[in-house]
Amino acid sequence: MKQKKKNSVLEQVKASRKQSREEELKTHGKAINYSKIIESKKVYNRKKNKADADEALPFLFF
Repeated sequence: MKQKKKNSVLEQVKASRKQSREEELKTHGKAINYSKIIESKKVYNRKKNKADADEALPFLFF
């Protein structure tokens, strides 16, 4: 089998990412997710409001 040529640019990018990640862990103490979307609490959410209303309904029906 032939050995693959190593791409020096790719290795540099990987090394910089690893270093950045380690610095982030040192400064913040935990990993930070940059891609997660955090929904505002002020936004109207019909599903959530409906689910909350169902809990308040009485269970005895006459």
